[in-house]
Amino acid sequence: MLKFYFSGAPNPTKVALFVEEAGLPYEPIPVDARRGDQHKPEFLAVNPNAKVPAIVDGDVTVFDSNAILLYLADKTGKFLPPKGDKLRGELLSWLMFVASGIGPYSGQLVHFRTYAPEKNEYAINRYAFEAQRHFGIVDARLAKHKYMVGDTYTIVDMDLWGWARLIPNFSGEAAWARFPNLRRLVEEISARPAAQRAVALKDKHKFKTEMDDEARRAMFRHMSEKVA
Repeated sequence: MLKFYFSGAPNPTKVALFVEEAGLPYEPIPVDARRGDQHKPEFLAVNPNAKVPAIVDGDVTVFDSNAILLYLADKTGKFLPPKGDKLRGELLSWLMFVASGIGPYSGQLVHFRTYAPEKNEYAINRYAFEAQRHFGIVDARLAKHKYMVGDTYTIVDMDLWGWARLIPNFSGEAAWARFPNLRRLVEEISARPAAQRAVALKDKHKFKTEMDDEARRAMFRHMSEKVA
């Protein structure tokens, strides 16, 4: 059975969506970042980068949400576009676009707006601008296509949904007015039973919610381990 190391963050929730959509049997293993579970030796043996998600599939270990989505899609043959170099190229391009653009910029925007000890307006503006620019690109894509890779619901849509569903959380509800096509996709996916189970997975474990000194030490080690 697949072992799935997860939390309620966007990246693990993408993988939860896939395994629920695909009907894969899995063992959910919570990793509570605010308690420092990601730095424990048993988890570092799975992912030396100390980040969720990660999976163990027999003797195969995969970490990084995008790598996991691609691995599981290739293994099961599910949520991929029809065969062909053109569509495969589109799938890989958009998957990496989310991996290298939407995820990092959205994550840094959340960090500087919510968790940074001092408000840095330059950093907030930088990441807000880039996050909105990236979401604008996919919104334009979705104005011409039902899904990110044509007419087929794929792992790219799951990948995008993980972050895009939280746009109101870090940019305000009014931000949806700028991305009507993306909102359409997010609402469609969020209404799927598998997505609802994926979001509810975090509620099966009591994750720590307090952002106290223990949590800050565990999540933001740069604050106590400065590099010259």
